Amino acid sequence: MDPCFSGQTMSWAAVDGALEVRLHRDPLNEIGLQTLLELEQLGEVITAKQHGCHALIWYSDRKGFCAGADLRALHAGFVERRENQRLASMADALGPVGTVLRRGAKRAGRPLIRREVRRFIDRIHRVFSRFDSAPILTIAAVNGVCFGGGFELALTADLMVAEKTARFCFPELRLGLVPGFGGIPRLQRDLGNAVVRDLLLTGRSVNAKRALTVGLVREVVPGGKGLDAARRIAEQAGRFDAFTLAKAKACVKPIPKADLARERELFCELVTRPAVSEALTKFVESDDRAPYLP
Repeated sequence: MDPCFSGQTMSWAAVDGALEVRLHRDPLNEIGLQTLLELEQLGEVITAKQHGCHALIWYSDRKGFCAGADLRALHAGFVERRENQRLASMADALGPVGTVLRRGAKRAGRPLIRREVRRFIDRIHRVFSRFDSAPILTIAAVNGVCFGGGFELALTADLMVAEKTARFCFPELRLGLVPGFGGIPRLQRDLGNAVVRDLLLTGRSVNAKRALTVGLVREVVPGGKGLDAARRIAEQAGRFDAFTLAKAKACVKPIPKADLARERELFCELVTRPAVSEALTKFVESDDRAPYLP
């Protein structure tokens, strides 16, 4: 399997024994269906073990690492649902034709939205767990915004390097949601519940300095130097026996499967609430240049 790839949202290539994954979707690497498809392709490359690399590095060539999930796409799903509900209400006056219309609207209503979201969340969890348990060292070089789903992607890495511009946040409660890509269990595993409560329940962001203090990141480097720092770490890992490194990683970094399952269920329970639809509409219609910022 060719370890080189250039897609719509990301690209990767083997560089000096490290598989470097560049995120490049405008504006800030939001994770939607196309990103998920390319993440799954990368997951296949990692699982196949034909890349010939001892490390994987995530980085972004945008002004931030990743702003999170593609909320505009999720909002579009709610808009479609509302339109179908409107059609269903009109159907009562249309006789037999209305019966057909009503059936179609029912199929595209809330149950379908929940099923579509559930399928997306299940796929995200599968591929994120692949990265989490990859038998090579994984490093996230974080710059700028690292929020929501982007933060959750970074948490699948074994180590994080933060540029001084980095900011970490779980803003999901503002939307009536909780993180849905596995962020809560992975952060609990790595840092403990107190840090999770602070980030989740306040929705505040922490800067690179604070992230270093609590142990979230390995080091803080100047702007534009994150990839260089990650490459140095990858080079160090390349000096060790690959089989031993993989066994050591599996020992110290277990996948919190039960907690991940609970998070998935809670997210899917919350996602179709009217409060979520209202919050998404406010987000999409915001005049702010960066509405995801606190």
